[in-house]
Amino acid sequence: MLVGESVIRTTLHAYQDNLTLPFAERLMTAIEAGEAAAGDKRGTQSAALVSYRSEDYPWLSLRADDHPDLPDELRRLYDLAYERFIHITDAMPTTANFLGMTDRTDRDAAIAAEAAKRKAEGRKSRSFATELKKMNPHQSPADQGAAKATQAGRRMDLEANHHYPSRRSAVAADNIVSTSHPLAAQAGLSMLARGGNAVDAALAAAITLTVVEPTGNGIGSDAFAIVWDGSELHGLNASGRSAAGWRAERFAGRDTMPFRGWETVTVPGAVSSWVALSDRFGKLAFETLFEPAIGYASDGFPVSPIIATLWQRAEEQLGDQPGFADTFLPGGRAPKAGEYFRSPGHARTLQLIAETKGRAFYEGEIAEEIAAFAKAHDAALTVADLAAHQPDWCGTISRQFDGVALHEIPPNGQGIAALMGLGILSQTGIRDLGADDPMAAHLQIEAMKLALRDVEAYVADLDHMKTITVDDLLDDGYLARRAAEIDLTRASDFGAGAPKHGGTVYLTAADASGMMVSFIQSNYAGFGSGVVVPGTGVSLQNRGAGFSLDPSHQNHVGPNKRPFHTIIPGFLMGNDAPLMSFGVMGGPMQAQGHVQMVLRTQLFGQDPQMAVDAPRWRVTQGTGVACESTMDADTLQTLRNMGHEITLEAPDNAFGFGGAQLIHRLPERGYVAGSDPRKDGAAVGF
Repeated sequence: MLVGESVIRTTLHAYQDNLTLPFAERLMTAIEAGEAAAGDKRGTQSAALVSYRSEDYPWLSLRADDHPDLPDELRRLYDLAYERFIHITDAMPTTANFLGMTDRTDRDAAIAAEAAKRKAEGRKSRSFATELKKMNPHQSPADQGAAKATQAGRRMDLEANHHYPSRRSAVAADNIVSTSHPLAAQAGLSMLARGGNAVDAALAAAITLTVVEPTGNGIGSDAFAIVWDGSELHGLNASGRSAAGWRAERFAGRDTMPFRGWETVTVPGAVSSWVALSDRFGKLAFETLFEPAIGYASDGFPVSPIIATLWQRAEEQLGDQPGFADTFLPGGRAPKAGEYFRSPGHARTLQLIAETKGRAFYEGEIAEEIAAFAKAHDAALTVADLAAHQPDWCGTISRQFDGVALHEIPPNGQGIAALMGLGILSQTGIRDLGADDPMAAHLQIEAMKLALRDVEAYVADLDHMKTITVDDLLDDGYLARRAAEIDLTRASDFGAGAPKHGGTVYLTAADASGMMVSFIQSNYAGFGSGVVVPGTGVSLQNRGAGFSLDPSHQNHVGPNKRPFHTIIPGFLMGNDAPLMSFGVMGGPMQAQGHVQMVLRTQLFGQDPQMAVDAPRWRVTQGTGVACESTMDADTLQTLRNMGHEITLEAPDNAFGFGGAQLIHRLPERGYVAGSDPRKDGAAVGF
């Protein structure tokens, strides 16, 4: 359904009782005829446009003034609905020809003539907002929803019975932790109970996750965080750089970067994030944060069902990688759900990190063991590379959408794709649609394809983004031009634009003082490189796979350089106050998931658990879109009719559709949280 039709249909359904039956039947028949014709002719945009010309389908040219039998209330509302459709065609150049006008000047002249007619008749352009949810048809698309989303916290409905399949309800409390594993969530909550704050809780949960969810992260991970300290927002980039020996010629003769093994290993940054966050914001002693994790590593823990499934997949893929089997395949196989797993080497490493505040990992005993194992396999990583690592307090980059601001970590991560996607969507008619409207999905899919194509082409280590910069990619004019490329009737296979002419775990915590933390750490692909340093429990990430081998690319592989990163923590701010800390795990799903979570909670008013439970989609290559099999069948068919190449995947494909954790601030006091049923996790609080 086209955006203009959606508005008129909404008006008709909302005021059906006031319609005279003959007119209602005539109007609905005309709309359905137009839809059917468009469905028959969607082979090209021009055919679709012709099918919607007003002289072919009179519903577009109907005026309330032409129907004296209409009640006054409906006459006013229908007139405003038609005016709203005119506005949308003006705001979105790709729909200009829906009025049968091939020339923009002709279209603009027709709109001006309509305005002149109103003025001559003494009729002011009334606000559709006054009649239907306070939406002004003469505001720009970027301004229309500002009043709605500014009050997002008060709009949110906490529903007892969601219409999406779920195992969970939203959790409300003054102090709250939401993670992908219940033992980690409880570890974080225990820190709050001992007088710690949200940062202490987040760190205890993160450290515990390296033990209980090794399929997504480990001591050898990278990490990023966004922290609201009660008065200010902070961003931390603790991703590591490539070894000094990683010069381009090292990878000569390859078509792509390796994906497993030592030649994918970059310096792990997660440990440095724990130290930096604790030093700056923590209340509890650093060693205290490690107690739950060390206990689970030493004494063992029962493996949860989803983790067991992912572990079994890793057994097939990584069993031959250096050190993997000795640590993670006890008895020669992956542990099954419910079986206890112990990792004494992991416990030893965590104890050394706790006692030395990370120095053992970057300069001392553990660093030397990592470097020695690298040398034994002709890898480039050295103690000097580890010792040179430093996390960066990098701040955030942001984008406004209707009174709320989405904050992301600056590149080398893909968070900028979520900002670009929102910026593109702000130029469309998405505000006129429902959360599960097929057109809403189409607009989001197309916006994210545009954003991700650009991110793939231009994003790199921030120090190396010299030709195309962050400002270039977030420029309002550029995003408007990208929005104009969206065809409302067909899926498109976009290329990168021209901004200048020429395996993860996520967790979030919040406390009664107002502190909120958005934290993510990852090995990248499951256990990462598959390389595990003997006797340490340290599984090393494969982030080096994120580099490009194209010498002209800003993300070209090189020494002492951060690769492109997929993991991104998200944070939403309202009017100088925090609204939501959130994230979505799962490789390329993450930026797409951020956009879906923002729109569901802020534009469509869903609570965190409902937003998490809703079926998700993920753009792939070309016009491909992977959708969860729980998505509405009619929606899927509509998307197919528009040219989207739909593939269905089960919701338990946790990597494919990610695992979201959300904490939303309540208007008066406390928080409400959701935890993804696609994971084993939980939201807990007191």
